[in-house]
Amino acid sequence: MNIKKLVVPNVQRLTAYSAKEIPCKVKLDANESPFSVFEGSRGLASGESPWRQRVKVQKTLQKLNRYPDPEAKELKKILAKNLGVNPENILLGNGSDELIYYLITTFGGPALYPTPTFSMYGIISQALGQKKIEIPLDNEFDLDTEKILNAVKRDKPKLIFLSSPNNPTGNCFSSERILKIISASKGIVVVDEAYQPFSSEKGFLPLSSDYKNLIILRTLSKIGFAGLRVGFMIAEKDIIDEVNKVRLPFNVNSLSQSIAISALRQKKSLNAVIRAIISERERLMEAMEKIKGIKPYPSEANFILFKAANSDKIYAKLLKKGVLVRNMKGVVNGGLRVTVGTEQENNIFIKALRGVMK
Repeated sequence: MNIKKLVVPNVQRLTAYSAKEIPCKVKLDANESPFSVFEGSRGLASGESPWRQRVKVQKTLQKLNRYPDPEAKELKKILAKNLGVNPENILLGNGSDELIYYLITTFGGPALYPTPTFSMYGIISQALGQKKIEIPLDNEFDLDTEKILNAVKRDKPKLIFLSSPNNPTGNCFSSERILKIISASKGIVVVDEAYQPFSSEKGFLPLSSDYKNLIILRTLSKIGFAGLRVGFMIAEKDIIDEVNKVRLPFNVNSLSQSIAISALRQKKSLNAVIRAIISERERLMEAMEKIKGIKPYPSEANFILFKAANSDKIYAKLLKKGVLVRNMKGVVNGGLRVTVGTEQENNIFIKALRGVMK
């Protein structure tokens, strides 16, 4: 039996997302937080006592014979309070990836997005057999409004995905340009704000009730809880109700719900983690700007994109020194992306990079 002949054509042409675990001393490739809020963030402000955390987790473990709350009501309640929205305007997912999958399943295509950007918009669109419309960013890594608006008029996309701050470029798109696109679109515009906590801009959440076709995506992954896989979207109730029809039951497990609730109550610790990462990002940027042969780009996220000649060799030599960054080959020519780590990790990276560039 030839299994490939049974696979639908759009999946046959698809390449699986690569998320390999590469052995290294310093891991700076995946845009994860280097801090754990529940460990007191290695010297940062600590929140709830470890004993109380263990008691809560233990109680959850004793109930694992039961399915989790399918609506995650308590988690929605605390998210709604923190965000200043109603619980009915929130839908939770097993990471933002699952919510992107649900959105494309619900509304279909075409799906429009700029490039380079988060790869899952294109991967999920193709997996579901929906047309993709890719519009290159301009020379400043901002939205090419003219080309996007022409595509909106011509192709009438059902969904437009805009990641701001954008991965892998690190910059926020022009708010004015995003608003033009939202106003011009007859479909849904999804502003993916996975990295918004590290940005100097407030994001589009304050405008979520002003535009009926606007969806905001957020996640806990970048602020210290990547292992929980908890993402959420904020939108009009009509949109939430439609997307909820395709949501898998019990999609956010009991442990993730329990730990996320405890995490969101540690506001002091969370804010300390975010401030520490922003501070280290600025220090890292300043150090990288002094290294000859590379060009780092300003970032509003928890990573920095930089370009260099022979980027493949630089990547390999850094890895040989025990430092893993992300090679953006095929996405940004000559591009490498480094996640902001702890002070010690960043020092090791800078020392290694200086050595490689010499």
